[in-house]
Amino acid sequence: MADKNHKSVIRQVVAIGIGAAIFVALTTVQIPIGFVPNTALQVRAAVLAFFAVVFGPTAGFAIGLIGHALGDALFYGSVWWSWVFPDAVFGLLVGLFVKKYAVENGGFGVKQIVLFNITQIVANALAWILVAPVLDILIYKEPANKVFVQGVTAAITNLVIVAILGTLLAFGYSKIKTKSSSLKEEE
Repeated sequence: MADKNHKSVIRQVVAIGIGAAIFVALTTVQIPIGFVPNTALQVRAAVLAFFAVVFGPTAGFAIGLIGHALGDALFYGSVWWSWVFPDAVFGLLVGLFVKKYAVENGGFGVKQIVLFNITQIVANALAWILVAPVLDILIYKEPANKVFVQGVTAAITNLVIVAILGTLLAFGYSKIKTKSSSLKEEE
């Protein structure tokens, strides 16, 4: 049992490292939303959701926190903590249902896709409509009207990209796991 737990911890650490690295690499891959400043459609949101779905809440939280902080530091020169923590919260919340998604078992079907999308919508709303604006106001003294518009816009753009790309990534990975499992059984 100890060996299985050791492998699980190693798997989590590796997933966090790879997930954070991909998150950082995708920091500049975005489509600006022209009518709301400092918001964009970001592919990295879907990647974060995918890692949370596969590896759970700890990995989701750590990838969101580390990936966003490093991405900000490397590409923008400073870390905007009020937007780092919402990504961590999002990853944590989406990852809470890792067993119910059944991605590792090849069971990411209609029921799991619906659960995933309801979860990611709620998680995006909490992270971006509540956590980000409140932290912007508390930490940076930003005006409430500005940060709540940015938060709502970020929530909407993230939930769209996660609904499309995140679902496709999880579904595809689940099918690969199914094929991989059936090949091992044949051997």
